[in-house]
Amino acid sequence: MAHHIHPTAIIGPDVKLGEHITVGAYAVIDGNVVLADHVDVAAHAVVTGWTTIGAGCRIFAHAAVGGDPQDKKYKSGDKTCLEIGQNNIFREFVTINRGTVEGGGMTRIGDNNLFMAYAHVAHDCVVGNDCVFANSGTLAGHVTVEDRAIIGGLTAIHQFCRVGTMAMVGGCSRVIQDVPPYALCVGGPAVIYNLNAVGLRRGGMVSSHMKHLKEAFRILFYSGLAKSSALEQIEREVEPIVEVKHLVAFARASERGLCGSAKEPTSEA
Repeated sequence: MAHHIHPTAIIGPDVKLGEHITVGAYAVIDGNVVLADHVDVAAHAVVTGWTTIGAGCRIFAHAAVGGDPQDKKYKSGDKTCLEIGQNNIFREFVTINRGTVEGGGMTRIGDNNLFMAYAHVAHDCVVGNDCVFANSGTLAGHVTVEDRAIIGGLTAIHQFCRVGTMAMVGGCSRVIQDVPPYALCVGGPAVIYNLNAVGLRRGGMVSSHMKHLKEAFRILFYSGLAKSSALEQIEREVEPIVEVKHLVAFARASERGLCGSAKEPTSEA
C-alpha cells in the first residue's frame, strides 16, 4: 500500500484509500470519500462528499469533485452521492456535483471518460462509458449521456435532456432537446445534420449497418412524417439491426422531443 501523499495535502478522517494513491500539494480529500486503487489527485484539487471514485482515475489540478449540488432545493447535510467508475480523466477546473434528494440522490459517471478543462456535470446526471467532454462542455441537472458520445467545447445541455450513444454535439452548441443516438448535431439551438458517419466508422460500424441507420434517419428526420408515423415506417421498412432498434426506442422514450433537423442532410455527415 505505497501511497505518495504530499505533506501539505489534507486527508479527512473518514476517507478510505485503496492502494497506490497519489495526492499532490495542497489537495483536499474529505467527507465520506472512497478512492479505489491507483487514483491520482493532483495539486489543489478537492474531492469531497459521499463520493466513490473507481480505480485508475486521474483528477488534475484545481478540479472540484463531489461538491454540493447547485440547486436551491438542496439542504445542507442531505446525504446525496457521486459514483464514478474506472479510468476517468478530470482535467483542470472540472466540476462534478453530487445528486439531490428529489432527483434520486445520485450522480453517476461510468468508465473511461475524458472531461477536458472546465467541463461541468451537474446534479443527478448519468454519464455512460467512453465519452469525451471538450473544454467547457457542460451538463445541467438530470441530463443523461449514453456511451461513446462526444460533447463539443463551450456546449451547454439543458436539464433533463438526453444525448444518445455515439452522438456528436459540435462546439458552441445550445442543446434544448434530446440528441438521438448516432447523430451529428450543432447549433444554437442544436439541429441534426445526419449520421455521425466519421465517428461510426472510427467506432468500427460496418457499412451495411451504416446504410440501415442512414435510411432510418432519412425517414425520421427528412420524410415530413410525424414522429410516431415515422417510427412505425422505420419498423416496417428498415432492417431491425440493434442500432436501428436503439434509435427507435430512444425516440419513443423522448419527453423533451428530439432536436430538429437541418433542411438538407449533408452527403458525409
